Amino acid sequence: MTAQDQITTTPAIAIEHLTKRFGESVAVDDVNISVPPGSFLVLVGPSGCGKSTLLRMLAGLEPPTEGQISFGGKVVSSGASGVQTNAAARDAGLVFQSYALWPHKTVEGNIDWPLKVAGWSKQKRAERTNEVMKFLDIEPLRNRYPAEISGGQQQRVAIARTIGPRPGILLLDEPLSNLDAKLRVDMRSELMRIHRGTKATSVYVTHDQVEAMTMATHVAVLRDGRVEQFGPPDELLLKPQTTFVATFLGTPAGNLVPVTRDGDGFVFNGISLAVSAIAPHLDTAQLLYRAQDITVGAQDGRPTMKATYAESAPIAGQSMVTCMIGDLRVTAMVDGCFRAEPGAEIDLCFLRDPDAVFDPDGRRVA
Repeated sequence: MTAQDQITTTPAIAIEHLTKRFGESVAVDDVNISVPPGSFLVLVGPSGCGKSTLLRMLAGLEPPTEGQISFGGKVVSSGASGVQTNAAARDAGLVFQSYALWPHKTVEGNIDWPLKVAGWSKQKRAERTNEVMKFLDIEPLRNRYPAEISGGQQQRVAIARTIGPRPGILLLDEPLSNLDAKLRVDMRSELMRIHRGTKATSVYVTHDQVEAMTMATHVAVLRDGRVEQFGPPDELLLKPQTTFVATFLGTPAGNLVPVTRDGDGFVFNGISLAVSAIAPHLDTAQLLYRAQDITVGAQDGRPTMKATYAESAPIAGQSMVTCMIGDLRVTAMVDGCFRAEPGAEIDLCFLRDPDAVFDPDGRRVA
């Protein structure tokens, strides 16, 4: 292997058995993730799952209790050896959720200051500040203060300040959470442009699975401090390994139907949905159906059962219909516009065999 091959194959970020405890509480639990240079890694999960704590350890703001973090093959944090490289020496930039701009400095001053601290000459600072302001289209704002610009503009300034020193790793802690819905969509594309333009390896924290699936090259789904599943977005969406991933990712989310073995079939609500041979060792299971695999209205030869209509929402020429079968909430897709009176009885038809089978503990078996 040549030196160039070694550089190419060395992960930009390698996280090994990383654990963080706060007293008796385990915030991050034995996390293992590795991504190549130029990746866009998204850490996604519900509030309190450990994603922001993990990002803070990457940034050098929290030391690990156990395990280690390496950037480009160099250990920057280690719970065993006590290595804890200073945050400023990690070649990493962090964009905070709150933007954290200096209110007494202008836009230009906010971008210039980190370069000055890093020892850049006045001329080099001016050139780089102008460059990143132009890149982020905030040149007209250079003499304004943070209180004089919008939230979206503040976000651009925060990103400009972070990428100014040209960090090899860009860390973003829910940077879109303070923006309105339309601006969030616009800024997703903008962040991807920035990622491509800087060629940095990016780590992005969010609880929004749409952001995760549209932006990432790699996704780590976190739950209770552990990685539930890690891989490319399409792999997680098409082959979820747990019921948590199956119902957390995807729009609309997948339907999990609890079934019981009855002879040669798996039965729910008195209707056989699948042959029991798909999981011959299980007496009870959970079947995954995508919303597009269920519709309203009986069709010959397909399992159909009564449900109580709750609501519907238009999505790209179709209607996402939500209803209840007892205590089970089910989402189906119908072509065109569908409406019914809330509480009305409708027929739900399962158009295809289940997309996946999970055991009672939520692990994929087929």
